[in-house]
Amino acid sequence: MTDAATIEATALRARRYAPDDKPVWDRFVDQAKNGVFLFRRDYMDYHASRFVDHSLLFFDGGALVVLLPATERGDTLVSHGGLTFGGMLTDHRMRTSQMMQVFDCLKSYMRERGMSRLVYKAVPHIYHTLPAEEDLYCLHRHGARILRRDVSATVRMAERPTYSKGRKWSTKRALAQGMEVGASPDFRGFMAMEEELLLKKHDSRPTHSAEEMELLANRFPDNIKLFTATQGGAMMGGVVIYLSRRVAHTQYIGANDAGLALGAIDAITHHLLNVVYKDLPYFDFGTCAGPDGISLNAGLMENKESYGARAVVYDIYELAATTPCSSCLV
Repeated sequence: MTDAATIEATALRARRYAPDDKPVWDRFVDQAKNGVFLFRRDYMDYHASRFVDHSLLFFDGGALVVLLPATERGDTLVSHGGLTFGGMLTDHRMRTSQMMQVFDCLKSYMRERGMSRLVYKAVPHIYHTLPAEEDLYCLHRHGARILRRDVSATVRMAERPTYSKGRKWSTKRALAQGMEVGASPDFRGFMAMEEELLLKKHDSRPTHSAEEMELLANRFPDNIKLFTATQGGAMMGGVVIYLSRRVAHTQYIGANDAGLALGAIDAITHHLLNVVYKDLPYFDFGTCAGPDGISLNAGLMENKESYGARAVVYDIYELAATTPCSSCLV
């Protein structure tokens, strides 16, 4: 069977993404109730050489109703191998009964292509502009199991808990150091600092190179922003923000030794929480789970919680393509 072929389940069709679909894909992402800029093709495709894209579009008659950002790895479909999350993207028209048919259609598509397993990274609820958990219900109906559950530290900006006593002290001290905090275009300079920090502390490297981060920031200037703390014109530390409609997410946080001593991260974070993004629903510090998905970096989690953050989970599911269709279950 060729890539152009489609598999039908009830009135639904699934078709693999092709480059000509880019305008339609991006337009749907922008209007989806759980869409974020990470799903636009100019972001997903920047590292296309590292993954085999197998994104899907689902049509009900002639109407596009669902997008699934996905990659393939052997006989496994992953949503999405290059992203933290990437489940079914839907708009306000989606109903639970239709999503049940979408999953039937997806599994038929996978079986026809010899794919036996779906790894599904659900979009966390904090990114939803409307309730969008029809997919979670359908995963349950199809017998999916949770493969991994990461925990993130997220501030709900309305009625958020106050800083801890220690955080109040350290922030007050940081603000007294006379550092200048604001937006900066120097992504290369910050990423060089971040790379040095990660190599020194964890013998690892950032997910993005300095060149990649600069490329993405130029492609998405309204969504990817750098905020730095400087003293005497020298960068002490910085935070890279990924901004969506409801969430400001800290993609990278780092400071040099002098910045750590001066409290550069406290100064930047205080500015972001209380000035720049004070009117957003959520500020997300990112996950604190270990590489195995089980262990918790408790110190890091407590550090983030000291700003008033609390736990939000990022769930990853595993579903076999051979389980019974939802229409067959009681």
